[in-house]
Amino acid sequence: MLEVDDVTKQFGGLVAVDDVDFEIGEGEIVGLIGPNGAGKTTLFNTITGIFDPEPGGVVEFDGRNLVELDTHEIARLGVIRTFQIVRVFDEMTVLENAAAGAIFGSEESVSRSEARERGREVLEFIGLADKADVEAGALPIARKKQLELARALAAEPKLVLLDEIASGLTPGEIETLTDTIRRIRDERGVSVFWIEHIMDAIMGVADRIIVLNSGEKIAEDTPAGIRENEAVVEAYLGEEA
Repeated sequence: MLEVDDVTKQFGGLVAVDDVDFEIGEGEIVGLIGPNGAGKTTLFNTITGIFDPEPGGVVEFDGRNLVELDTHEIARLGVIRTFQIVRVFDEMTVLENAAAGAIFGSEESVSRSEARERGREVLEFIGLADKADVEAGALPIARKKQLELARALAAEPKLVLLDEIASGLTPGEIETLTDTIRRIRDERGVSVFWIEHIMDAIMGVADRIIVLNSGEKIAEDTPAGIRENEAVVEAYLGEEA
């Protein structure tokens, strides 16, 4: 589904992403971990068109070249993301936020009534249906993260990129979130690419995990294999021991 090959991103003399390659298949949940500054969000930004990779880098989705496409064009191909810092429309209702995802993120034109119907469906799926008429700015952080995920799903993506969506949540909220991420794959058929620092969350959900350190991919394996990888333990997991 997603192919990333020889992707590098530089900012002046700083190499933020260094010759990274991997693939994500249909129906997979793939984690992306690594220390702060490892290049994880920069990689997301390169996939979703905020940055272009250096010449020679390949980013393809369903056989389509994403390099040099605008972010909205990539979204309409089915690649939707959330952000590390939650970005909801505070003065709009929860339902209006969800409907906006359907209107502006979908490949085909969607009427307002269709968008609202789709918005209600994803709010029910996420667990926010009872907050549909509440202004989004009044929600606590956990609910805002749910809303951002609902807005992404309203666009009917094929692949959703989640950037530290569990950060700042309580253990109970994290458990609810991880269950939702499984359901996104199992019930909606959406693949997931997920940056996370909370290891218990991502290790319990991901099929595979990719590890970045200083912009380089240092490992790619199952969660069990990653836990036993000496390079990963030294670069990252050992910090939490």
